[in-house]
Amino acid sequence: MTVRLPLFPLNSVLFPGLVLPLNIFEERYRALMRDLLKTPEEEPRRFAVVAIRDGHEVAQSAPGMPDPTSVPERGPAAGFGPEPVKAFHGVGCVADAATIRERADGTFEVLATGTSRVRLLSVDASGPFLTAELEELPDEQGDEAGALAEGVLRAFRQYQKRLAGARERSLSATADLPDQPSVVSYLVAAAMMLDTPTKQRLLQSPDIASRLRDELKLLRAETSIIRTLPSLPASDLTRGPTSLN
Repeated sequence: MTVRLPLFPLNSVLFPGLVLPLNIFEERYRALMRDLLKTPEEEPRRFAVVAIRDGHEVAQSAPGMPDPTSVPERGPAAGFGPEPVKAFHGVGCVADAATIRERADGTFEVLATGTSRVRLLSVDASGPFLTAELEELPDEQGDEAGALAEGVLRAFRQYQKRLAGARERSLSATADLPDQPSVVSYLVAAAMMLDTPTKQRLLQSPDIASRLRDELKLLRAETSIIRTLPSLPASDLTRGPTSLN
């Protein structure tokens, strides 16, 4: 099944179930939000988020390096080259904008939630903002997803303790964490300190069990690394970049 939705490229990966706050100031994305506001509040205000493979989240707005005389790009595909579809990773996530608040200066404050995975088929740059044809991707369980989720949660708790520099007895063994395999797989993928290509790999795993197996290996490896770096400030590790768009 395919669907056509507005497209929002980011330098990060959005997972189903995760909250996405956005500060919208570029005209192409402001146009996208104005279009979404035409949808009644009781209906989903959906757009697709894809991670950028090769390009810039924010388009150049003034001449700069290396050529101070270069003319900034304009339009919905600015910063993504002549074939935008090649600038993005092939699997993204649909987002539902629960809150869209327009400020007095015409910028927007948006709070959206990831809902489902989609495969990027094509990109259309003929309008005021990018749109895409997308194929919805099912979330198959795979083999032993339940048992793998339990193992991932145990490994994730150890990872959290190492990351925070906490003593084991200082964290509750009954921390309020989900137990549904799909939710565990996405929560852990979003919470771990990983680069964009690794998070993208987790997003596009063929099934939930495969994602959990990958996460188990990553958690064990990352926990081992953190154990050898006791002086690494946890506050720096837990502070992620904030997208301007």
